[in-house]
Amino acid sequence: MNVSELRHQLKIHYRCKSSSSTKQKKGAVAMILLLTHFFPNQFSDWHELVKESDHSDMDSLLRSPLATEIKSGEKSRILPDWKSQLDDLNLPPPQALYFDRSVDKLLLMFSHTDKDDGLPEKIVPALRSHYGTNQLPTPPRPNALKMLWEQLTDFMVLILIAAAIITAAEKEFNSMIVLLVVVVLNTIIGFSQEWKANKTLNALMNLSVPQAKVIRDGEQRLIESEELVPGDLVILEEGDAVPADIRLIEVSQLGVIEGVLTGESVAVQKNIKAIKANTRRIPLGDCKGNAFMSTTISRGRAKGIVVRTGIVTEIGKISTAIQKGSKNKVKTPIQKKLSRLGHYLVALAIFLCALVVVIGIAWKRNAKDMLNIGLSLAVSVIPEGLVAVTTVTMAIGVRRMAANKCIVRTLPAVESLGSVTVICSDKTGTLTEGKMGTAEMWTSDNSLYTFTESTSLDPSHGQIIREPDELRRRMIHLRHTTSYGTDSPTEHSSNNINYAAMVPKPIDTSMPNGYDRQLFYALMVANLCNNSSIRRDEETQELIGVGDPTEIALTVAAQKASLGNDYWLKSNGFEKLFERAFDSERKLMSSVYRQTNTDMPIIKEMVMVCKGAPEELLVRCNHYMSSGSISRVSNNHDHPMNSSHNVITEMNDNFASQVYDENVRMASQGLRVLGLAYKLLSPDNMISNEMQDQDEEERQAKLANHPEFGESDLVFVGLVGLIDPPKEGVKEAVETCQKAGIHVMMITGDHVETATAIAAQLGIFNRNVIGKSRAILGRELDLLSDDAIIALDPFPSVFARVSPDNKLSIVRALQQRGELVAMTGDGVNDAPAIKKADVGVAMGIAGTEITKQAADIVLANDNFTSIVHAVEEGRHVFDNILKFIVYLLSCNGAEIFLMLICTIANIEVPLSVMMILWANIIADIPPAMALGVEPTEKKVMERPPRNPKIGVLTKVTWSIIFINSMLIAALSISTYLINLYVLKFPLQESRSMTFTSLTTMQLVHSFNARSVHLSVFKTGITSNRYMMGAFILAFSLMILGIYAPGISTWLELTSVGWESWVMTVVCVILLILFVEVEKAILRRMMGKF
Repeated sequence: MNVSELRHQLKIHYRCKSSSSTKQKKGAVAMILLLTHFFPNQFSDWHELVKESDHSDMDSLLRSPLATEIKSGEKSRILPDWKSQLDDLNLPPPQALYFDRSVDKLLLMFSHTDKDDGLPEKIVPALRSHYGTNQLPTPPRPNALKMLWEQLTDFMVLILIAAAIITAAEKEFNSMIVLLVVVVLNTIIGFSQEWKANKTLNALMNLSVPQAKVIRDGEQRLIESEELVPGDLVILEEGDAVPADIRLIEVSQLGVIEGVLTGESVAVQKNIKAIKANTRRIPLGDCKGNAFMSTTISRGRAKGIVVRTGIVTEIGKISTAIQKGSKNKVKTPIQKKLSRLGHYLVALAIFLCALVVVIGIAWKRNAKDMLNIGLSLAVSVIPEGLVAVTTVTMAIGVRRMAANKCIVRTLPAVESLGSVTVICSDKTGTLTEGKMGTAEMWTSDNSLYTFTESTSLDPSHGQIIREPDELRRRMIHLRHTTSYGTDSPTEHSSNNINYAAMVPKPIDTSMPNGYDRQLFYALMVANLCNNSSIRRDEETQELIGVGDPTEIALTVAAQKASLGNDYWLKSNGFEKLFERAFDSERKLMSSVYRQTNTDMPIIKEMVMVCKGAPEELLVRCNHYMSSGSISRVSNNHDHPMNSSHNVITEMNDNFASQVYDENVRMASQGLRVLGLAYKLLSPDNMISNEMQDQDEEERQAKLANHPEFGESDLVFVGLVGLIDPPKEGVKEAVETCQKAGIHVMMITGDHVETATAIAAQLGIFNRNVIGKSRAILGRELDLLSDDAIIALDPFPSVFARVSPDNKLSIVRALQQRGELVAMTGDGVNDAPAIKKADVGVAMGIAGTEITKQAADIVLANDNFTSIVHAVEEGRHVFDNILKFIVYLLSCNGAEIFLMLICTIANIEVPLSVMMILWANIIADIPPAMALGVEPTEKKVMERPPRNPKIGVLTKVTWSIIFINSMLIAALSISTYLINLYVLKFPLQESRSMTFTSLTTMQLVHSFNARSVHLSVFKTGITSNRYMMGAFILAFSLMILGIYAPGISTWLELTSVGWESWVMTVVCVILLILFVEVEKAILRRMMGKF
């Protein structure tokens, strides 16, 4: 427990006030005395245990007679006895980040750790026994038998097994075999998908760091990282992976890439300062004094004390959360709805079976015959093909989504994605490209240069477009706190204005010596004040950046302008003499160069280049490079760096305001802004001598103190704005989602200003729209209870500086609000929330393996726009599932009403058990399968998401099923009665003619079922060739069963004459007419024409 949390729990500040009771004051004094007496290493200073605003009250209380009485009475009587028992007991401190403790206090707490010699080896076993090993939890292995049992005990599968048992009881073993084949196929498909989805999360083990550099007994050694214990002194160097959660005690220009936890690609600059926070928890990105397990050191070196190991680390917590989520599986909405539908159908089957038996017995019928009829009705109620067709439809959807770069890991996620109402997306790498690029460069002559394709490492890609000063001064939408320049636009006669010169246009990058001097110097600073490089991978031949992402972006910008290292270091022989690295206090970096190529000298002096935070850089500049009469040159004999051309003006308030305005403008767009400056240094023989006489380390130390190398008296040349830009097509994808009624939210570890700027560009955030106008910080969420987060109104569209716990809270809150949540992300920090969400979506390229295994869907191309196709496909899949459910229940319902009405009317039943089973096999499965591949309806992405609380079938669809079932049943009964009582056909032939009419109407009705509301004349007949094939197959099987000798006898059918076919055609025409009228009424009711 950290100090702020303990302070919050004890609430001493409530007990020490002048208004507090004597009992409360005694309690406050007693707690202070106990903690400082028994835990002097942790709480030697009582000020940390009391709120700062109440320090004076506590101080007065400790000096009061009441405190003296307690010290002389209670303390003298009790404390010495306790102290004597605890003298030999040195309790190890609990595992925590200790971001609020100074280095001195941290060393007091870890009393066995020496800041130079580390831990004594002899006490390490005891510490390991107390804390445990530094290992991530071992993922559980999937149990194949358990997963197989879960598949077989699925409710819909149990229905199929029950149907098979019923058919076996009727001695219809062929039908039983068909049903069991369906059960086996469904089990195999479901089991294989489940096995893939529940692979062991071995990626967690890959996140463990194999070895660590520690100091024990004053000796540096390399040990297995699992042997680390809290208190170990660890050495971190550039390129190392951090082996545990560490509190830093010494740093030297330390930068850490924490993308695996925060999702952000920019290195975090670390220091050793204690952080005093009002909240008990702060975002990981703000823990500047800590380094976290599995993050990477991008530059610098450090020394730190291990404070958390194993499952207590941030990575360990994420691992535990994912495994917990794996154990508590929640059914997807379609699984819940189909299960609920199955329950209804079973209840209906039992009811109808009992009803028919009771009615038959009431009519003095044979009880055994009525029981057989009841069982056949039960078989009719159960749609044997429902589970199989649902599985196949979703599997086909998986194949279609794979073509759109969406890999589905869990089958029901296909439909679930079509139901989502909220998409929570990570920013970096999901909505944005995940790499920094130079967006803009503003120079001190008030020109703005925009870089296109800024994140492409290929120098030949993209352009640099110049927006000249004259145009910018005339832009009324730009913020101007002062008038810039000597000329006002109003002073120019309209006849003298060269409008053609004001048009933004690309610069010629093939002639860098022809650039404006301000741009030339700005690019020089960007490239030389830089330690990154671009190289080509030997195996893939792809260009890769090496170094800090921000510096890589600056290097790319310089190379696109033909002013990269080849120009400065190779062609002109520039040599770095000295570098003052960036640190978080100065917020600056500077380097000194001289030219060694005397054949083509472009500078006589040495040059210092400096970049950093604009506000820090500006105060160190006493001049700026202004625009003058000489702006461009054309050859090396008249070079831009020839000092005779440079118009240097003394810094003034007007120019400082101009820089401020541009800085604010860039920052408001979410750009990371850096200032650029330089100064020329006089040659110094003493420096030259020192460079020869000293070794590198001594020389750098001596030059750092040289007055010429101070970061002062600089010349300001411009600002550069960098950004991780939105991916192409993401804005349109967000807009499409919003049209479809899906709320897109951004959840990021980045700063709120950058997050809202990017979100505004993408249409996720808009201050003028109520539903999109709110952004909230992770530390603000920490102060809210789960109920308070659920009640937020309006619910935020942007969440910034969030922790993995925050992401889980957001997903839980949305689910409690009744939303169906899809969570996208790529980092390990996203994995718990992805696992918790209704649909987890991981990035395939940038995503970590653990995130992919936690997800339901993986985007192979890391493109957010693929989610739009996936949502559309999900809606398409559900539409098709709904269509074949409506079709199946309409057909089976017709059989139920046909048999039930005849039984109630005491008429011989029109179908035998074998006829019912054969009709179910040929008229249910093939057309339903064809409906499963029905093409997508138009405008599917312009309708709102389905209400997650509504079942598969609504009142409207139940009404459609009832009406269609009654219609088919009524027409079939009419055919049966005409044949039996009017045309006087024998019972067996009348049954065969009824079977022919019923089955043909069911097959024709499959074309009606292609849309719930659209006319069959609009959907057409030939647009779904699978439906045509299914109709031909099923109709052929019907003809075969009627006319084929042997088969017709086995099915209890007889050949039918022309009378039957005439009646069948009439029934089909009437069916189509009635259904068209029904759809017209439905379209009018729903407003769909």
